[in-house]
Amino acid sequence: MISKRKMITITEELCNGCGQCVPACAEGALAIVDGKARLVKEIYCDGLGACLGDCPTGALKVVVREAADFDPAAVTEHLKAQGREVPDHMPDPESLRMGSGGPRPGGCPGAALQSLTPCGKANVPAAQQGSALSHWPVQLRLVPPTAPFLKGADLLLTADCVPVAMPSYHGEYVPDRVVLMGCPKFDNQMEYVEKLADIIAENELKSITVMEMEVPCCSSMSAILNEAVRRAGKSVPTERVTVARNGAVLSTVPVEFGL
Repeated sequence: MISKRKMITITEELCNGCGQCVPACAEGALAIVDGKARLVKEIYCDGLGACLGDCPTGALKVVVREAADFDPAAVTEHLKAQGREVPDHMPDPESLRMGSGGPRPGGCPGAALQSLTPCGKANVPAAQQGSALSHWPVQLRLVPPTAPFLKGADLLLTADCVPVAMPSYHGEYVPDRVVLMGCPKFDNQMEYVEKLADIIAENELKSITVMEMEVPCCSSMSAILNEAVRRAGKSVPTERVTVARNGAVLSTVPVEFGL
């Protein structure tokens, strides 16, 4: 069946044929042909984009277009023929069609959406409590805009060096917030802009807290969010927290992004 859904597209001019995306695709939908990454068959691609972060040149992108439905049975046979491991969980083709409630995570089991029961409490030292995380995954590129935990959420958009530097991150900032993380320097910034714009447009977010390191390359997380807000055309109360290399909070300021 042909339907409108998300699919991987490859910009040939950007692809250097490194092949890093091939093993990153759990469904075996990608291959190197004539020195370039190619989509083997539409029915093998779930369109969830787990391979995007493994492309060093930004040649991979998720687009919405007419395509053949994802076929889990065909993927299973394809992977077995290649001698590759078959994922434990694969998405239902119906759920991947646009207008059917959005995609359900599949492919890599580690990318499956989960709601967790937080153990941690605010303002309690991390060593004296469990995790305050309320959901999985946390990587921005793996979370679909339709994830149920995004509805009416207080979003904590975090540059991924922050939790390493900041010992109070779990105790002070994670409780009662939905965490989305990424690296504004090395990850695909336009992918982040598009994903955040969709999240802002499709969910009635209560607030956004964006956390960045003091180093200049980290400050682009706010610029990414600014462009996402502009594209979404929807203002959300936002504050920016800047963290020093030693984990101290240098500033917490409200920010207003222009629409």
